[in-house]
Amino acid sequence: MSFRSRLAISVAVGALVAAAAASPAVAGDDWGGHHEKHPKLYKGVVTADTLLLRSAPHRGSHVIRTAHRGQVVKIFCKTVGQNIQGNPLWYLLPDGTWAWGSARYIKNIGPAPRWC
Repeated sequence: MSFRSRLAISVAVGALVAAAAASPAVAGDDWGGHHEKHPKLYKGVVTADTLLLRSAPHRGSHVIRTAHRGQVVKIFCKTVGQNIQGNPLWYLLPDGTWAWGSARYIKNIGPAPRWC
């Protein structure tokens, strides 16, 4: 496994740990209203017919759930993961479960998400 892959996995694990700690506070957020206790959420819309949302930011990770074309999703943060058709960014989605989706198939609505 390359250093870059190990680094991406380490970043993803750190983000998931931080996200799990923040999930009760974030869950009540209304599409990113600014609150002092937790960070802003962002929005995106799924552009793939069916997008597989995964446990880590690479295609080899476990599929947690799916999202479908036109579905609006909340985005917690972004990180570098496996390059998908020229796009190495992945978004951590807190909707229902904490899962990673390739940014190649999620179009931002509004500002770009912050880094994890």
